[in-house]
Amino acid sequence: MSGRLAVSTVAFLGFGSAAMACQPSLVVAPGDTLFSIAEEQLGDLSRWSLIFYNNPDIQGGSLLDLPAGTVLTIPCPEGAAQPQAPAPTVQADPKPLQQKDEAEIKLVTASNYAPFTDLDWPGQGMLTELVNAAFEETPNPLTYSIEWENDWSKHLFPMLDSKEFDMGFPWFKPDCAGNPSNERCANFHFSEPLVDLVILLFARADDRFTFAQDADLHGKTLCRPAGYFTHDLDRADRRWLSDGLVTLEQPATPDDCFDMLVAGEVDAVALNEFLGVQKMFEMGLTDKVAPLSRPVSIEGLHVLISKKHWRGTAHLYRFNAGLAKLKQSDRYNEIVSRHLALFWDQIKS
Repeated sequence: MSGRLAVSTVAFLGFGSAAMACQPSLVVAPGDTLFSIAEEQLGDLSRWSLIFYNNPDIQGGSLLDLPAGTVLTIPCPEGAAQPQAPAPTVQADPKPLQQKDEAEIKLVTASNYAPFTDLDWPGQGMLTELVNAAFEETPNPLTYSIEWENDWSKHLFPMLDSKEFDMGFPWFKPDCAGNPSNERCANFHFSEPLVDLVILLFARADDRFTFAQDADLHGKTLCRPAGYFTHDLDRADRRWLSDGLVTLEQPATPDDCFDMLVAGEVDAVALNEFLGVQKMFEMGLTDKVAPLSRPVSIEGLHVLISKKHWRGTAHLYRFNAGLAKLKQSDRYNEIVSRHLALFWDQIKS
């Protein structure tokens, strides 16, 4: 597999024709990658994320090095030849658990983070629907509320720290093992990940840029907006920033990063898959920018609760139990597939 997705720039994320031999369950063969499986089974390698997010057991690993023998669930498109009928659509129905007043657990999130949390997105976002569904699966379910505060800076301090709200989502988890004094690590407990988010490098399409190993980035200049996490660039086994191996530019916005990339001021932009691809289309850069296939990192999105909360560990145990049960069900796959398909469709429209 080359260092860059081998797709035409205009056709990137084009769904293409569905592979009529799509198998709802597939055993990984030696040398298979998510990209090769997506191309073979779904007719378009750019749909690798549909497979990735439908298989929680492989999240946190490599997109390229899948262990042979792993059994994957493939979200075959409607109309493809399948040996069994597709699973029915089941949307999370939080009623009567979700209440506005007198809820036993109060959660806070924010909008404008499609497809994850957004008031104008179906189900108010993929992660909102997963949280609803996980609470339905918790042992001895408690009532809960979800409220929206669009200023993210208020969520951790003071809202969750003061216990105005019990839990918040979705949040990245820093490298707490390597840096336990990190403010977020020191003050909050994290749930198991709702989903894992792939962090990719976006480089100029005409640049013979490869990222097969960390050393390939030594001497390069990356861009990530100010205020975004940087722990994946400077963890214990990758001291890119501390040792001056990589230069990081941090302008105000993702758009600024892509402007700098096109102008040749940086070598690559490091963003999550969804935001990076969205900006490629919004800024008309699909003929100028391409994502590299090797992830910089894979970061979980979590529910968190203050360590000062007197019922923090109990609430977290309850939620994790419901989430684990949800991930073992077809419902988790169905929710994720539906939101991802809608996101890619809207990106291309």
